[in-house]
Amino acid sequence: MTVIVEAAVESVDDALAAVAGGADRLELCADLNSGGTTPPSPLIAAVREKVELPILVMIRPRGGDFVYSEDELSQMYEDVAMARALGAAGVVLGVLDTFDRLDLERTAALVEAAEGLPVTFHRAIDQVARRVVSIDALAALGIARVLTSGGAETAAEGTDELRARIAHGVFLHLKIS
Repeated sequence: MTVIVEAAVESVDDALAAVAGGADRLELCADLNSGGTTPPSPLIAAVREKVELPILVMIRPRGGDFVYSEDELSQMYEDVAMARALGAAGVVLGVLDTFDRLDLERTAALVEAAEGLPVTFHRAIDQVARRVVSIDALAALGIARVLTSGGAETAAEGTDELRARIAHGVFLHLKIS
């Protein structure tokens, strides 16, 4: 299995340090302390100018839960278009319903808005009770990858589930912290 190192960064300096440290790809966010939110367009452009690695852009209007209002979803569609226009190699997003289940309808609409850019479903998946079925449903929508820690706080704590998902043939990003 090939290991690809993806670094979550929130500034140009972070991005340059990740490149120097051997990262293969970047996930560009704002406010990593809240789990990451959509970075502003000038930051995306600045990182894109300084770094040649693929950049995945977080699409998340705020920290907290993953249930979004219509206004927040409208912002997410705009942010997907912005990331695409600024040369992102993909987007990272996740939408749940009020029962902590995948919101497949809204997720499918965001995948469609990405217009072929690879979409990674982020750690919202760790809040879903039926992750195996949910991951299969995401794959059916065309989701490229799933960012998870196996339903636990860290990947080390979720090792058993992660092994099972890998055996299931799922391409995962792992939260190592």
